[in-house]
Amino acid sequence: MGTVVQLKKQVNNSYLELKNSVDDKLALVEVNILNKLSSKVELVDEMTKYHVKTGGKRLRALLTLGSAKLSGYTKGGRDINLATCVELIHAATLMHDDVIDNGKIRRGKKTLNQIWGNQSSILVGDYLLSRCFEMMVEDGNLEILKLLSSTSAEISQGEVLQLQHKGEIDMLEDTYQKIISAKTASLFAASTKVGAILANKENKIKQALEVYGKNLGLTFQIADDTLDYNSDLKIFGKEIGNDFYEGKITLPIILVYQKASKLEKNELKNIFEKQIRNEGDFQKVLNLIKDYNIISECYSKADYFVNLASNALNIFKESKEKNILKNLTSFSLERTF
Repeated sequence: MGTVVQLKKQVNNSYLELKNSVDDKLALVEVNILNKLSSKVELVDEMTKYHVKTGGKRLRALLTLGSAKLSGYTKGGRDINLATCVELIHAATLMHDDVIDNGKIRRGKKTLNQIWGNQSSILVGDYLLSRCFEMMVEDGNLEILKLLSSTSAEISQGEVLQLQHKGEIDMLEDTYQKIISAKTASLFAASTKVGAILANKENKIKQALEVYGKNLGLTFQIADDTLDYNSDLKIFGKEIGNDFYEGKITLPIILVYQKASKLEKNELKNIFEKQIRNEGDFQKVLNLIKDYNIISECYSKADYFVNLASNALNIFKESKEKNILKNLTSFSLERTF
């Protein structure tokens, strides 16, 4: 997709602008994460430290800090604690995801389950969630406790829904959207809504930030799933094909199956029914995706959610914080990392 290449510098800047605008608080989030993950149990301590070293964009934490700033929250450190909380929820879901998907690599490094096994990974993920709930209780806001606990439940349901439809090559697009809405968008929405709750804003502000976060999350996940098949972006060092080799049915596969001929449908079905897929299989799927212009169609569908996210911020007065969050909608769609 040409626009991705053209906008790379601009897109990266929008993400960096958000980081820079809350840089002092993000540093405290990092300290908080280390403190909350420490454990007297040696294995737990070892695994959580390894996870922290793998890095990450901290996007959900940034959204909490940025939305709190946009909403006018200035006093205290509750935004720091809750930004930590959403990151811990995210980290826990990644650990559980890697076990379910038998993931081997994340952020360029071996997954926890590949090193320490599935049982330890599940239990450490549960430990992170427990620490997160401690922080929610300490915060003392019932609305936030209800929001983040219900979001955790929604993420789990999304994981089960994905498992229920695993390998379903003719999956409905609506089912896919329900999965990513629960697994990804729900935590984005909670992250942004928390900022408005912290600032004691009225319901319409809370709802606006929730809508913004949800549609940002949908955009983010569609773009992520599309990047996995976008061979034109190899120059940026993005390793493609992870979802394919794990047998995940994502939007590019759903769309290419819809457009494929009967013969091509059978071939796709056979490929995804395999226990192990090879490079030749992947190349066949990439060729079909190019033939049917699927990458462009995926980005066009994601663009709809970009507009919804951006429009949700119209309720706010013009400000630097508003512009940063608005620009982030483009980052989510056009990012290359």
